[in-house]
Amino acid sequence: RSVYDDQPNAHQRFMEKLDACIRNHDREIEKMCNFHHQGFVDAITELLKVRADAEKLKVQVTDTNRKLQDAGKEVIAQTEEIIRCRVQQRNITTVVEKLQLCLPVLEMYSKLKEQMKVKRYYSALKTMEQLENLYLPRVSQYRFCQIMIENLPKLREEIKEISMSDLKDFLESIRKHSDRIGETAMKQAQQQKTFSTALQKQNNVNYGRNMHLGRSRILESKNEITLKRTFEEDDEHEEEVLTAQDLVDFSPVYRCLHIYSVLGDGEIFENYYRKQRRKQARLVLQPQSSMHETVEGYRRYFSQIVGFFVVEDHILHVTQGLVTRTYTDELWNMALSKIIAVLRTHSSYCSDPDLVLELKNLIVVFADTLQGYGFPVNRLFDLLFEIRDQYNETLLKKWSGLFRDIFEADNYSPIPVANEEEYKIVISKFPFQDPELDKQSFPKKLPMSQSVPQIYIQVKEFIYASLKFSESLHRSSTEIDDMLRKSTNLLLTRTLSSCLQNLIKKPHIGLTELVQIIINTTHLEQACKYLEDFISNITNISQVTVHTARLYGLSTFKDARHAAEGEIYTKLNQKIDEFIQIADYDWTMSESDGRASGYLMDLINFLRSTFQVFTHLPGKVAQTACMSACQHLSTSLMQMLLDGELKQISMGAIQQFNLDVIQCELFASSEPVPGFQGDTLQLAFIDLRQLLDLFMVWDWSTYLADYGQATSKYLRVSPSTALTLLEKMKDSSKKNNIFAQFRKNDRDKQKLIETVVKQLRSLVNGMSQHT
Repeated sequence: RSVYDDQPNAHQRFMEKLDACIRNHDREIEKMCNFHHQGFVDAITELLKVRADAEKLKVQVTDTNRKLQDAGKEVIAQTEEIIRCRVQQRNITTVVEKLQLCLPVLEMYSKLKEQMKVKRYYSALKTMEQLENLYLPRVSQYRFCQIMIENLPKLREEIKEISMSDLKDFLESIRKHSDRIGETAMKQAQQQKTFSTALQKQNNVNYGRNMHLGRSRILESKNEITLKRTFEEDDEHEEEVLTAQDLVDFSPVYRCLHIYSVLGDGEIFENYYRKQRRKQARLVLQPQSSMHETVEGYRRYFSQIVGFFVVEDHILHVTQGLVTRTYTDELWNMALSKIIAVLRTHSSYCSDPDLVLELKNLIVVFADTLQGYGFPVNRLFDLLFEIRDQYNETLLKKWSGLFRDIFEADNYSPIPVANEEEYKIVISKFPFQDPELDKQSFPKKLPMSQSVPQIYIQVKEFIYASLKFSESLHRSSTEIDDMLRKSTNLLLTRTLSSCLQNLIKKPHIGLTELVQIIINTTHLEQACKYLEDFISNITNISQVTVHTARLYGLSTFKDARHAAEGEIYTKLNQKIDEFIQIADYDWTMSESDGRASGYLMDLINFLRSTFQVFTHLPGKVAQTACMSACQHLSTSLMQMLLDGELKQISMGAIQQFNLDVIQCELFASSEPVPGFQGDTLQLAFIDLRQLLDLFMVWDWSTYLADYGQATSKYLRVSPSTALTLLEKMKDSSKKNNIFAQFRKNDRDKQKLIETVVKQLRSLVNGMSQHT
């Protein structure tokens, strides 16, 4: 680089120096060659001398070789014969050794064929493994061994196919027998629970503790066998306890699992088994469309599910890894969700409380059985609380029909008792206490009608029916007590209340029946405390407990009484209206008959007899009914007098109407219902009385002069009412006195009426403007 990068003449100088160096090396080479040349010449000279001796030696060697060859021909022939014999001997030894190696292989292969023939597939796989790993590698160079090696995979596939076929047969078998397996497991769970319950009672152990079943077999002790014989006295022979292993041959699963494990396909087998079992689980969980119609449908459904999971539990504990606890838990959670959905759907179709109760018992046995095998069942017991509400609804519907039938069959008359025996029979059915009635001699009558003890008995029966569902739910006595009280409250406040309300509204229920209904509800209300005691005795929970619910029967029967009282007022008014409708007044009569109208006397007689029936009612109810009737009668009479379709009223008609109102006042003053103070009842007719007095006395000057004052004699007569009635009398006077204009008195009266009419109109107009 320095040569090229230096000055322009540097290259030339470099080449000159290089040529000088070459010349120096050439001179050194010449010197070296000249130094060694003499030695080379000497070596050539020596070689020329040796050449002659070498020719002589070659001839001698050739002659010696010829002589040796001729002398060794016989030795060579003997030697070749020895060699041939030695080779044969070695081959024989080799054949013997190879045959000794091949014979075990052939024997093992023959053994393999025999094992395949007798279906000992697991042993056959072990033999194949020995052949492949130990025997065949020693003789792998032989053609028959290659054939064997090629056949072994085929034999393995054949074994896999056969074992898989056996597994499929096994799966089909357990699919058929799952209901029987489940039924047996549930029966064992029931027997174990019965035994545990009896044992707990015998040893004073807390009632209701969960007892778990063994996973593979329920072993019975001598005490269990003795107790079982007690429970099954009708059976001639004690039934042997069966398990899933007794009912199903699990050997195909074990064989198949071992075979696939040996073949290294254990994971494939596990996946296949689990996949097939999942499919079977979906089939098992699929309910029949008519399952909800009979309890047998539910029992078969539960038995199949229990059988399925009993088999899985058995497989879990007798195999390693084929199924795991995680897998069974996952499968159970999936099944549990499906079971709950199915039960929700199908149980909603159940309208028979007995069927719902049997379904509950089946669910409890189902849950207890699977809980004994380690499956969580809390969600099933939560579902039972939902079904309990539905059960209560079916009970309420059933008892609604019972209540209706009781009310329909009742005669709504006090219960007659002829002697002490009959009295005790009634008292045994209904808690009735009346010291005054006890003092009376027989025969006598109890105030309530026959429906009261029947209703009371049915309420107790409802409590018993509700209790049946609460049993075996693994709940405390306090929770059961609370459930009973809540369901009883629903029966009283909804079902019985609705039946009472519908009964009160029925057209055929008259005043007498309504009075009896009020008396009945009073006694039923008083009996509510006995129902609370009845529930407390059943559950052993004191009523003083803080969380104890109370019965709401008090409000139920009060509402029913109020409705009955309102219906009494309505029917009284309707009856009054019926009498009023048959009134036949001659509004143009010249003078009255001198006695009250017949329809009104009939009405008053009816009211008298009706109010006599009211003596059994509470005082305020009878007084309110009487006051309401008088007010309605007064209002109806006033409306009749002021009816817009009535155009003319004569003075004679007014006098006749006055006689009828006097009879009403006499009725009011006769105190048809005791308890009124002073003339309180007569005040119901005060409006009519003042109006009629005004027209009877014709005291218009006083009315007009005192109008608007608190001390007015006719304070309850409004100008509009007086004007309406006066105009009707005015029109009647004009029509009946065509020639009255020729008589001075009549003319003066007509002028007076016109003057009063004008003044009343001015008063009415003034009131309108003021308003």
